Amino acid sequence: MTISEWLKHARERLSQTGCPDPDVDARWIAEDALGMTRQALVFESDRAVSRNQLYTLESMLDRRASGEPVQYILGTADFMGLRFRVAEGVLIPRQDTETLVEAALIDLRQRPGRPALLDLCCGSGCVGLSLASLAPHARVTLSDISPEALEIARANQKALGVKAELRQGDLFGAVGRERFDVITANPPYIPSGELPTLQREVRFEPALALDGGADGLDFYRRIAEAAADHLNPGGALFVEVGIRQAPDVRAILKTHLPAAATGTVRDLNGIERVVFGKIEN
Repeated sequence: MTISEWLKHARERLSQTGCPDPDVDARWIAEDALGMTRQALVFESDRAVSRNQLYTLESMLDRRASGEPVQYILGTADFMGLRFRVAEGVLIPRQDTETLVEAALIDLRQRPGRPALLDLCCGSGCVGLSLASLAPHARVTLSDISPEALEIARANQKALGVKAELRQGDLFGAVGRERFDVITANPPYIPSGELPTLQREVRFEPALALDGGADGLDFYRRIAEAAADHLNPGGALFVEVGIRQAPDVRAILKTHLPAAATGTVRDLNGIERVVFGKIEN
């Protein structure tokens, strides 16, 4: 079997199983299993696949056909131009979340000295570590309640070579009474009742990182209630939100952040993806 023949076979099989992007996923699997670039797959498409390579390709294809996300199969995901290790213990970084990083980055770059950043619910570390890489003048702390997530975040920190402190704890419980200039969070925000209806790929991801309570807003309430006690004067809170959640989350921030100026940031699809609140100096 040649590379092009296997790719055709993989695309057909993934299409039959309801994979949303069979062409892309087949190519990613081939690139990883064969150690080839996208260009090499094209120019060497008539090259024969060895028996060992075919075994690896088919094993990975079986996993993807079962619904397992391709990022878990490859063990990596690209985010903000960086490559992050991912596994089933963490949420897969998504392009939507780059909006959160970009909004916080603009704020951080306007702050003099060494502003302190806290990234709550850090998961793989994609938000906090991206900011540590793009705003090296900041003092970055990441926290998560999951030991498995923090293990992956530490591996990503080492691979990226950025400075950051990682702590385990439930939201602000990880940082005691410390205060920060900027706080970011991509908390769980899927309503509990919707979890069984999610796309099969999403159901492979940890429920701990998805379940936002009955209305999906539990974590926003908890974060907003405590944020004022952990923000320095002039500090800002940035949170990612789900579709149509922005008005409710903005109201929550207005209630719990005294004299805060609130607003939203839209993602590339025009969806209000980030809600922020900035307190007075």
